[in-house]
Parts: sequence; C-alpha cells; structure tokens
Amino acid sequence: MPRYLVERTFVDGLHIPLDHAGAETVAGVVATNADQGVTWLHSYVSDDRARTFCVYDGPSPEAIREVAERNGLPVDAITRVSVLDPYFYTSEGAVT
Repeated sequence: MPRYLVERTFVDGLHIPLDHAGAETVAGVVATNADQGVTWLHSYVSDDRARTFCVYDGPSPEAIREVAERNGLPVDAITRVSVLDPYFYTSEGAVT
C-alpha cells in the first residue's frame, strides 16, 4: 500500500480535546478513512498547532483527499513518500 505525507494548515489552530469527545472525534475520522481503504498512521503537529504533517497509507491521493473532505479536514499537499532509515546503512546486509 502506498504511503503519503499529508500537509495541513489550520487557520485557527488544531483543537482536539483531550477527553471522551476528542476520542470520539478521532474514532470518527478513522472510521471514515476506512471506508476508502485509508489508514491514518500518525501526525506531527507544529508547536503553534497551526500545521500538521500526517502519515497515511492509502490506495491513492484521491482517496486521501476524499476522506479529508468528508472529515472536514484541510489538505495543502499530498506527497507519496518512502522510508529512509539510517540504520539500514549500519546493519548487516547493507549495500557496501
């Protein structure tokens, strides 16, 4: 499954309460994503909570954009990515 980095800007900041209501909000996002075969892996949030960088697995950028719209989430950019792991170069079997 392809992996994507989704960049978002929240003009008024990202506000997800740290309580039951916040848990329900996140569970709703996950359920909506699943309808299109999209999996939210994790997100990085800027200190000012205005920007997020979210890592997703999904069938296509279009599927990710569709679930974002259904979830009411902004999308600035979607970039297909792969992992570059520095430990690969130090492990046995690495290309030398």
